[in-house]
Amino acid sequence: MSQFKPYDIYGIIGYPLGQTLSPLIHTTSFKDQNIPAVLVAWPMPPAEVEDFIKSIRLLNIRGCCVTIPHKQTVIPFLDKVTDRVKKVGAANLIYWDGDKLCGDNTDVKGFIEPLEREPLPKDYKQVLLLGAGGAARAAVVGLQTLGYSDITVTDIVEDLPNALAKEFGLKTVKWDQRHNVEAQIIVNSTPLGMLGKYEGQTPYQADWFKGQGVAYDIVYTPYYTQFRLDAEKAGWKSISGREMFIGQANEQYKIWTGHHLSDNAKQAVIDALSEK
Repeated sequence: MSQFKPYDIYGIIGYPLGQTLSPLIHTTSFKDQNIPAVLVAWPMPPAEVEDFIKSIRLLNIRGCCVTIPHKQTVIPFLDKVTDRVKKVGAANLIYWDGDKLCGDNTDVKGFIEPLEREPLPKDYKQVLLLGAGGAARAAVVGLQTLGYSDITVTDIVEDLPNALAKEFGLKTVKWDQRHNVEAQIIVNSTPLGMLGKYEGQTPYQADWFKGQGVAYDIVYTPYYTQFRLDAEKAGWKSISGREMFIGQANEQYKIWTGHHLSDNAKQAVIDALSEK
């Protein structure tokens, strides 16, 4: 009689969670590598996060991806966090280290991966960062790691950029003045454009793109956001959040399993996004 090993449960929390591809990429790789595990999506209103962390402990959930708006909220409920979390101030991963429930951040690695693979022109020095939430913090650490120091941040929530600017030495600009900032690199770290209630929206109007530059969108569903479409129409290069998503997911998977994501799992995400 064969013994059945129960599946390990992993998850992703966010709100609104929308059409996340985390279950696809991780569960596909689990299957490809004969790891008895599955990753499921749990839409999680902010008020329920503390109880959910208790559920992780009670139900022995083996790990969890964390996305908007919970990357900072989860930190106080964990036993310990890595230096990367302390530096970024946000956690996008929950994992077990022995009997301790821990937090890590793989967004920085994911963010810089496409910029390291294909370095930008040396005269691209000025950066405009749209959004000042948890994802923005990872972008700032990534940009500064690569040597970018002239970074201006803005957010529709007026007080958010000030705290980020003070902590990381950035400039700020009011949201309704963001088009006046001269920048060759513009990063969208807001959810604007994401499938769901923000679909079709953009944080930066089409006629604001001047000269040459790079538009980097951390949103990965759909593959072509309005932000990227407008940038490319204006002659700018654009970088999809797909590259960041696959890079940070690979880091998550390595922390959980010790393995890289399967090529088939990465391709599954590319195929899924090409259909959107």
